[in-house]
Amino acid sequence: MKKEKTIHELVKEFPDRSYRELEIYRDADRNEEASRIPLTESQKSQEDLEPISKGVCVTGALRKDLMGSREYQKEHTLRQEAEGELSILKGIETNRVKEALARCDHLSLELDRIKKDNVNLYSRVAELIEVNESHQKLNGKLQEGLTELEEENKKLHDHLDKRIDNARKSGM
Repeated sequence: MKKEKTIHELVKEFPDRSYRELEIYRDADRNEEASRIPLTESQKSQEDLEPISKGVCVTGALRKDLMGSREYQKEHTLRQEAEGELSILKGIETNRVKEALARCDHLSLELDRIKKDNVNLYSRVAELIEVNESHQKLNGKLQEGLTELEEENKKLHDHLDKRIDNARKSGM
């Protein structure tokens, strides 16, 4: 038994046909398939009571009678519109999902880039803190050396002042 094609598949196959023409095509295909189905035992026994035309499916004949009714036509039209709207909504939703996935991929790449930049900046800050600490140690040593030199300079200055005072007192 072959798979029955949906209206959507038929539209793809025959884009120049109207929706009604595609339905007629699909229904003709169904009727052809129904005519090839052999009668069941109950249908054969029904033939003795009420003869059935050969190759006609009872449910198919009832469907044919029903298809002619106004309610069926109205319901059928509404069903067609609903199927069309559903198909459109599915297409829109598919596009939204694709856009969302593309945006997600873009944001994921952006997040990876920012994480990498953050790690690089963190490493740079650590390096600069290390350099700053070494500069502070060096500056502290230089400050100690400067303080020692100032004390030594003061001692020498005091010593020279004493010698000059002594030289003046001695008459030089």
